[in-house]
Amino acid sequence: MASTKEYLDFIMGQLSNLEEITYRAMMKEYILYYRGKIVGGIYDDRLLVKPVESAIHYMSKVQYELPHDEAKEMLLVEEVDDRKFLEGLFQVMYDELPNQKRKK
Repeated sequence: MASTKEYLDFIMGQLSNLEEITYRAMMKEYILYYRGKIVGGIYDDRLLVKPVESAIHYMSKVQYELPHDEAKEMLLVEEVDDRKFLEGLFQVMYDELPNQKRKK
């Protein structure tokens, strides 16, 4: 199942107070970037983020999900209706996320 543009628009709207939130479409799913770093993505209309320690401690309920077969587990974010929670989650994760590798 692919993610819908409507769900992407909803999540992007929830994160609109943060600067430098972008996405990239990839195989009918969406990779989310915060200030140039990959924070997670939208897979099958689910918001999944990288399982970094700061995210695990920030979330009240931790549930691991696979974005797709043969992928590493990620954290399912269920509190997508809580705009302040989402903003805070992305902010606390930022320093722990790896920098993007530059193409040569």
